[in-house]
Amino acid sequence: MRFLKTLLAASLIVATPACAQPAPGAVKDVDPALWVAKDKDTTIYLFGTIHALKPGLGWFDEAVRKAFDASDSLVLEIPMPSREEAQKVILPLAIDPTGPTLTEKIPAAKRPAYLAGLAKLGVQPSAFDRFEPWFAGATVGQIELQKSGFGREDGVEKQLDAAAKAAGKPVTGLETLGQQLGYFHDLPQDAQVSFLLSGIEDIDTFPAEINKMVDLWGKGDADGLGRMMNEDLTKQPVLRQVLLYDRNARWADWIAKRMDQPGTVFIAVGAGHLAGAGSVQALLAKKHITVTRIRY
Repeated sequence: MRFLKTLLAASLIVATPACAQPAPGAVKDVDPALWVAKDKDTTIYLFGTIHALKPGLGWFDEAVRKAFDASDSLVLEIPMPSREEAQKVILPLAIDPTGPTLTEKIPAAKRPAYLAGLAKLGVQPSAFDRFEPWFAGATVGQIELQKSGFGREDGVEKQLDAAAKAAGKPVTGLETLGQQLGYFHDLPQDAQVSFLLSGIEDIDTFPAEINKMVDLWGKGDADGLGRMMNEDLTKQPVLRQVLLYDRNARWADWIAKRMDQPGTVFIAVGAGHLAGAGSVQALLAKKHITVTRIRY
């Protein structure tokens, strides 16, 4: 479930110390997709992100930098909390102090594959046994990202947040961290276990898949990236509604209301929200708000 994994890893990665990253060599120029909606006194930029990246990608330049510099404020999916703030939110949602262990919650037929997957990651089952299944799945995704060379310091949101604060721009969120993690915490246990096991099953293919996602993102192939990120949700209509369509609708409502106020805003959200029939742009079109791709 690529959409779920990247979303949760992005939420959790703010709660962990930064890992040492290799110094990048030559910077590779990439040109991710950027859109704009505007009227006579309001401009709103929409930028699709991948939440964690490797060092050495030159995305924060050209049209993206120009749009950011022209903006009065930055809006992210969630504000970037400190590690301490994030842990206060995460721990009550992530830990199950009583009841069956996580290993016991895994169906017996799938338990050997689960244990083998943890062994590949170098994780002892006892380290996960008091985790809620969704949190274990998110942690698997985070470990996979880090093993593949991706880190929070190079993530889009981290860099945008730092640039906004350096420039004195206010930074706000469309959601809170508690809201975002609550979507997963409130899932039925079988759905949480399914998410965890899908991450375990993807361990061997994850590096190739995440690198392909970054390649599509860097080429500005919004539709291809959206399809790749969201394809697993087509098999999970309830999750797709809660995690994608409902959130897109709320964000489109927010943007429509913000268009009534003057000023310039730079909005950065996961690229999966900005592609496909239920995308934020498609919902804005239904509200008679035109969103135009900026070619650069």
